[in-house]
Amino acid sequence: MKFDKELDARGLNCPLPILRAKKALSDMAGTQILRVVTTDPGSVKDFDAFARQTGNKLLASAQANNEFEFFIERV
Repeated sequence: MKFDKELDARGLNCPLPILRAKKALSDMAGTQILRVVTTDPGSVKDFDAFARQTGNKLLASAQANNEFEFFIERV
């Protein structure tokens, strides 16, 4: 998937991936897409809840090799 900005949050535990994603999204324009990569298994639920609470769109998520990838569209 094409994205406009990438955030590497590997090695960070909750709530740091969410906090850094929130900051990254605040610097982006509407409809831009942020790719986030984490190693925290709890981030799956966290990013789903974050998208619902903020109104941003969680476009896709995936897991491979103990890493979690999220694509979030800024609205």
